[in-house]
Amino acid sequence: MILAESAGFCYGVRRAVELAQKTAEESGGCWMLGDLIHNAHVVEELSRRGVRKTEDPARLGPGDTVVIRSHGELKSTLDALERQGVTCVNATCPNVCRIQKLAAQVEREGRRLVIIGEPHHPEVIGAASWCRDPLIFDGPDSVKMWLAERPENRETPLTVAAQTTCIRELFETSWKILKKECTNVKIFDTICNATHKRQAEAASIAGKVDVMVVVGDRKSANTKHLTEICTKRCPRVFQIENADELSPDFFNGCSVAGLTAGASTPAGIIKEVYATMSEEIRAAEGKEESFEELLNQSFKTLNTGEKVTGIVTAITPTEVQVDVGAKQAAYIKLSELSDDPSAKPEDIVKVGDEIETYIVRVNDVEGYAELSKKRLDAVKVWENIETAVEEKTVLEGTVTEENKGGIVVSVKGVRVFVPASQSGQPRGADLSAMKGQKVQLRITEVNRARRRVVGSIRSVADEARKAAQEEVWANIEVGKHYTGTVKSMTSYGVFVDIGGVDGMVHISELSWSRIKTPSEVCKVGDTLEVYVISFDPEKRKISLGVKDRSVDPWTNFMNTYGVGDVANVRIVKLMTFGAFAEVVPGVDGLIHISQIADRRIDKPEDVLSEGQMVDVKITAIDEEKKKISLSIRALLAPAAEEPAEEAPVEE
Repeated sequence: MILAESAGFCYGVRRAVELAQKTAEESGGCWMLGDLIHNAHVVEELSRRGVRKTEDPARLGPGDTVVIRSHGELKSTLDALERQGVTCVNATCPNVCRIQKLAAQVEREGRRLVIIGEPHHPEVIGAASWCRDPLIFDGPDSVKMWLAERPENRETPLTVAAQTTCIRELFETSWKILKKECTNVKIFDTICNATHKRQAEAASIAGKVDVMVVVGDRKSANTKHLTEICTKRCPRVFQIENADELSPDFFNGCSVAGLTAGASTPAGIIKEVYATMSEEIRAAEGKEESFEELLNQSFKTLNTGEKVTGIVTAITPTEVQVDVGAKQAAYIKLSELSDDPSAKPEDIVKVGDEIETYIVRVNDVEGYAELSKKRLDAVKVWENIETAVEEKTVLEGTVTEENKGGIVVSVKGVRVFVPASQSGQPRGADLSAMKGQKVQLRITEVNRARRRVVGSIRSVADEARKAAQEEVWANIEVGKHYTGTVKSMTSYGVFVDIGGVDGMVHISELSWSRIKTPSEVCKVGDTLEVYVISFDPEKRKISLGVKDRSVDPWTNFMNTYGVGDVANVRIVKLMTFGAFAEVVPGVDGLIHISQIADRRIDKPEDVLSEGQMVDVKITAIDEEKKKISLSIRALLAPAAEEPAEEAPVEE
């Protein structure tokens, strides 16, 4: 018999059941809307513990407490419960909550949500209620049908997610069709990791056995999918709800049998089915074994170099004792528990914990086995690193040092060398500045024998930058606002990064005031609030603005000053006929050369200089032409009369 390690309660189901039990105990009884999980046995047990069931939310009112089922609930139902004053304990699976949040985000972004899954499943119906006009496809055939209905469907911006228990092959086939046929598609893999692991393990076992048994409630979607997956790999597959449904006929001519269970199946039922299957198989083989034989068979055979899983039974100052289901007593020396010499055993494991270890040595004479967690952890890390190369997984690590030619990044204790060219930094940059930083990278080369691992930060950064650029170009529009960073400056403007794409702010769009260089108002690295003036997708050019167009400088001037008022102004430009001065940002006035001084001058620069602050009197305002006349002379004291020139004496 082969029992799937992943069979039974997943994290989300276990959490929902424990929350319901705890809530019932603390509140003296509570409610659930429909079945908390898809398992009649568990629902009946919860009912006996005080978790009453109702299908009608309207029955509940102030003072009532309801536990929201693991599959989630309609948003309208949750809103109604809140209005009714009902206390809600949210036991929705975190993976389902992620889809609900994604649906709400899609709503805000003006996109259309696509869920690949069962249209009538409560999880799918609930998640779809968090946005308007969602699309639900049960597989590639319905995707193709929707695309064939109208050609304009291909232009719809789509965000694609999956029911958490969806068969991966079904999801991937569906989204690949949408990605190929549609112009704007985002993919979110929302299949639960535990579901994927359970399905992969079930497929693997089904390919090795003569008979496969799948245990779970018939309303459970993930159990149904397990059965479908196993049927493709094994000729005889039976789906049952409990041990009572087993029959000796299932196992006629069977040499090897497999057993797995859906995420809503409690451990007690799995154990009962396992025991009954063992008896049925034995009966089908016509064998009668003694108690001693059965007892000996129940013990594991331990072999040096193998992996073994056990339960921590005791922690002493020198070792951790582990029950591995064998005749031998098993223990882990503290030195074999962790790579960290300062780590305390009780911080790593606790009595009752399940622990996976590596068998270092078996002494059958003295009846003990030495185990090592540290060595198995090291093996797992290397296996994960090798898998990361094949699957091009993005890993996270910390830069620990700079050395000749690059940097070293620690990824789960493994030293990964990143060449300078793959560091993501400009050529010649000081790589020591990266020390201590957390970085994302891909593994590009592994030589386990030489313990050499090479990685690339640049490939991840380039991919992220490309994705960000596509995101910007897919959603850009005139008038849209961005928070950007000044990347470079020229004499005519600045280039601003708005999320992987650079746009140009012309010097005239940086400020209402007249400026000679962009450095007067900003510098490289500054954050600017910008908006899109225009863009050209073909040439990949974006024109940005900073000036607040909702503010009219002329209106500001007219609300502040009038003819006869005195203003302190800044000289912004000198001409042969006078000087222009900024009265308020965006509004200039002219000081005619005759109004600069109380005496005749040849040119304005004899008295004034650009940037100088002076007091002037506003002598005239032309509202139609938006022109202002200014005078310095009007504020000066009248000059003493000059003596009249004597007439020439006539000869």
